[in-house]
Amino acid sequence: MEENNFTIREMDIVYKPRKKKKSIATIDSSAKAHDLLKQFYNKNTLACQEEFIVLYVNQANEPLGVYKVGKGGISSTIADVRLVMATALKALATGLIISHNHPSGALSPSGADRRLTNKLKEACKLMDIELLDHLILTPYEGYYSFADYGAL
Repeated sequence: MEENNFTIREMDIVYKPRKKKKSIATIDSSAKAHDLLKQFYNKNTLACQEEFIVLYVNQANEPLGVYKVGKGGISSTIADVRLVMATALKALATGLIISHNHPSGALSPSGADRRLTNKLKEACKLMDIELLDHLILTPYEGYYSFADYGAL
């Protein structure tokens, strides 16, 4: 008779928030989200390489952190929904704002942009996390906000 020799570890959830040093600005508009997120994009490659970055927020819409999900090529990048959601759960985020850049400067979302937004929206819904916006940044002035255009 064969004996099973394996061990299963007990899991525990631990959360130790950092103490707030100063008041963090609430993200209450696409403009504020854009200004914050743009700091995390590489200015040297904004016009030649797509990146996908997520901003996680708490119940008060205060930023918890930013996660650089993927970096791609000239016309696309990978955004793994499982990694976006795993990070949201680990951070205890109640909302998130997804973003990516269009090196071409085009502000209009592509079909792939819309499909990914809908996929993430459905994943968020399952986890009771709100997808607050999807921003498209460009190397030039301006940005596109799915929320501002009613596309969420």
